[in-house]
Amino acid sequence: MEQTYLKNTPLQEALNIYLPVFGTQPTAAAEQIPVTQAAGRITAEALYARLNVPHYLSCAMDGIALLASDTFGASDLEPVALTCDQYTVVDTGDPLPDGCDAVVMVEEIIHRDDHIQLLAPATPWQHIRQIGEDFSAGDMLLPSYSPLTPGALGTLVAGGVLTVPVLRQPTVTLIPTGDEIVAPGSDLQPGQIAEFNSTLFGSLLKTWGALVETTAIIPDRLDALRQAVQAAAARSDLVLVLAGSSAGRDDYTTQAITSLGDVFCHGLAIRPGKPAILGRIGSVPVIGLPGYPVSGLVVLEEIVAPLLRQIFRLEIPVRPTVSAHLSRRLISSLKYQEYIRVRLSRVNGRYAAIPLERGAGLVSSFLKADGWLVVPQDCEGYESGDTVEIQLLRPLSAIAQTLSVIGSHDPLLDECMDLLAREPASTIELKSSHVGSFGGLLALRRGEAHLAGIHLLDEASGEYNVPAVAKNFQPGEVVLVEGVYRQQGLMVAAGNPARLSGLADLARLGIRYVNRQKGAGTRLLLDYQLRQLGLEPNQINGYTREELTHTAVAAQIKSGSADAGLGILAAARIFGLDFIPVAEERYDFLILASAFETPAVQRFLAILRSPAFRDRLDRLGGYRIDQIGRVLNHA
Repeated sequence: MEQTYLKNTPLQEALNIYLPVFGTQPTAAAEQIPVTQAAGRITAEALYARLNVPHYLSCAMDGIALLASDTFGASDLEPVALTCDQYTVVDTGDPLPDGCDAVVMVEEIIHRDDHIQLLAPATPWQHIRQIGEDFSAGDMLLPSYSPLTPGALGTLVAGGVLTVPVLRQPTVTLIPTGDEIVAPGSDLQPGQIAEFNSTLFGSLLKTWGALVETTAIIPDRLDALRQAVQAAAARSDLVLVLAGSSAGRDDYTTQAITSLGDVFCHGLAIRPGKPAILGRIGSVPVIGLPGYPVSGLVVLEEIVAPLLRQIFRLEIPVRPTVSAHLSRRLISSLKYQEYIRVRLSRVNGRYAAIPLERGAGLVSSFLKADGWLVVPQDCEGYESGDTVEIQLLRPLSAIAQTLSVIGSHDPLLDECMDLLAREPASTIELKSSHVGSFGGLLALRRGEAHLAGIHLLDEASGEYNVPAVAKNFQPGEVVLVEGVYRQQGLMVAAGNPARLSGLADLARLGIRYVNRQKGAGTRLLLDYQLRQLGLEPNQINGYTREELTHTAVAAQIKSGSADAGLGILAAARIFGLDFIPVAEERYDFLILASAFETPAVQRFLAILRSPAFRDRLDRLGGYRIDQIGRVLNHA
């Protein structure tokens, strides 16, 4: 090997030399542990919710529960009077009483001697937390190799996941060296230095998720250092030699490593941190850290952290801030300094901050958040498009590598996310938000996402997606890629107790329907089918009851709070529901032309075409693949 003693190697060049020497820890090196002991660990496989959260129809306000229709027509001039047998007093979190479909806040109630008055009508399902509002059983809560943060652990427990498979923690051995180094607490003499680097570096490594051992102080003798390094490499995943990496007469680290293995680099073009040594003994990385504590910290951040991320998938934060443009207007109270959880997308060279739900009960928002937007107490908020500073909860490098998907919901996006995460040394992540097909179109136009899942039927031609894209974008702005064909149908309880045979039966008296949100392709399909049958939306009981995902619709039916809902076969299977086919539709992917050739999008398209993805679709059920990945229009 070429002599590597105290060169001045650029940092990136050193990383390019050193990191490829080591692979990644296989998933087989995993252990099953209770959630209560899993803080800071890394998942070995994808984790799915076992429960709906919430699992019952829950009152979201203190006040009264009632039948919304009893309040229709209420106004300031003509208040509606209700007697005690027409409502039930409830507190936040109470189950919704039978026969009620709305909650009125206590502040809106006028009390009289023998009745109450309301000055405004209630709308069905107001102030009620729906079953599965946060997430539904079967939803993927975490993909493989995700950090188990406090928010993640709370979400898992809420979702009924009590044990988790996690990657084994890396073991790191620190070897302090030097004749001038003495144990802390010693009666220091001139020329002696208390050994505190192992405490400083070891504490940082522990916060990154490593198990740390520190040996006794090794004197400046080559044979002693060689023996200590050899023993540490035999029992550790990483060895760090503290001091002895410079060019002094007693600096033996390079010789010790070279006598047992290889030195790839000695000397980095960074200051502080120049004397670092990057070596290997067998399959174990051995790194010599400079003796000065600040120098050692720089090497830990720039060399050791990337190494631990690669080998053990450790989520090591870098805690920067980033400027981003806000996706929508935010109103904030002057009473508080407010922290808004946001998703970040890097599209066309700039960051977009997409605020998440502020609800205190939405524990899954901790999994989705990339950072906090801190709104000062003397600020009323921000307008859409304003530039704001985001405090990052995830490394900026990871956010920049994230593929942002906003649009129609389908469980296949979760499976893509997991397959991307499981790729060796993967740096690309997928994050999806479910806002409906039209919501996805708007997100692309505003530069908030790289791609959108869409299934928009053009009634005039009977064609999916192509007409909608032509209507909303100029040629060259987007690329439409063929996705999958999926079965849409009525999801009903097992055994079909309501004896439904098709959409026409939704107008029957007593049938309770649960719908998708406005702008969702499934909602548009329903409206089209109803028109074909000559039915009006007001003939469907529950037409205005909306959910954001197929699994959330299925959760309502499984719980018995609804009799039917239009959705995909995969969601019905997850909940053990019966399924009445209505139509086969094409679910495609609309991609910004400027993002189409990026590594993230190309890796996503490769996943779609992979046998592993086909296998997962077969398990979900209800999908047909024709020419997936085929470009349907050209940029």
